[in-house]
Amino acid sequence: MVISSRASYRWMVASRCGAAILGGYVFASAITVFLSLALPGPRAEVVLFASLLSFIFYLLAVIWAFAAKTAWRAWLWLILPTLVLATISYLIKRAVF
Repeated sequence: MVISSRASYRWMVASRCGAAILGGYVFASAITVFLSLALPGPRAEVVLFASLLSFIFYLLAVIWAFAAKTAWRAWLWLILPTLVLATISYLIKRAVF
């Protein structure tokens, strides 16, 4: 089965949209959790601050998804930092509580 260049282009755009929407959301969530656990201060204020910052990181992830050279690179550079942040958050949570 041969995929035409037009279909290939559409799949690439769909993949970038998926990276922007899903990958960006997961990345912003991971960074929110990480900042909520890592920043000092009263819990409510830190969570609020991290949540507000997550909108900026979500925007940056969306921009990155469409600025990356390939769709695979966009996915890769959204997944890797998310995994690192999730791992660090897990270790912080496990060590503190």
